[in-house]
Amino acid sequence: MNDPDIMLNYLETLLKESNFTRAAEHLYISQPYLTQLIKRVEKKLGTTIINRDKVPFTLTESGQIYYQYLENISAQRHQLANALERFSNQQEEVIRIAILESLGTFLLPKILPAFLAKHPQVKIQIAEGFPHTSEDRLLGGDVDCYMGQTPETVAQGIDTYINGGEVYYIVIPENSKFYLKDHFILDPADYDPKELLQQPFVLSNGESAIRHQVNGLFHYFRVQPNIRMTSNSVITATNLAVNGVGFTISSASILKRLEHLPINLYPLDPRQIKLTYFIGVRCGADLSPALKDLVEAFQAAELQEKIR
Repeated sequence: MNDPDIMLNYLETLLKESNFTRAAEHLYISQPYLTQLIKRVEKKLGTTIINRDKVPFTLTESGQIYYQYLENISAQRHQLANALERFSNQQEEVIRIAILESLGTFLLPKILPAFLAKHPQVKIQIAEGFPHTSEDRLLGGDVDCYMGQTPETVAQGIDTYINGGEVYYIVIPENSKFYLKDHFILDPADYDPKELLQQPFVLSNGESAIRHQVNGLFHYFRVQPNIRMTSNSVITATNLAVNGVGFTISSASILKRLEHLPINLYPLDPRQIKLTYFIGVRCGADLSPALKDLVEAFQAAELQEKIR
């Protein structure tokens, strides 16, 4: 078995079913074939990879190493395929977009469907990562454009085109003494923001663009932040806060999905914290017609998200 993706699927199904016959049925192969395949792999490796003496089946320590090896081979193969894709089919153009995951969930569906309908020959590759990683990818030629926020902080060598933005809210969970029943968006006069900022917070970590502005907000109100937990994802931080782990600061595009939940949103002054969206390309880069159209599509899209 030379295909790491197929082998990973076989192993995962076998571990899930903890039974060779049921696993083979799910995989549409015969049970003797699956049994012999695992035995051949174990013979080749010189060690057992699956503990099958008791249910549920588990990977042995050697099996975990083998599983990680398959994952690495699979990832490298897909990376190679993506890197070569724009050279292998001259009829297709590949546009590589760097973007923050939490931002991509909002921006990309607003832009890509209509753009791809206009450019059926274009294939999109998405590279998710923190802002500094996306900037490095763009400046290094690993991506063609970068969709981000806070253009004021972008590295030199990147031209930015601005459109839309977000207002931010302090999320107050139901288990807080500050929670007001039968309210969703609070009036700014309901609380002193400094008092709210003194509560325990769940925040995205220091590499995120919003965290830099959140730190500035704490500094503006002269509050030493009480950070209970951090996450790589502002979406994860928001969901933890909604479930009572602490307060958080999150955006309209994320919070509008949570209108049915018992939480309060305290609007923050846009003069103190507000994000502006942009698409960036390398300064002086020779943009293809399709990439120019993508920049124009970004600028023309309705990207001002609000909660009513």
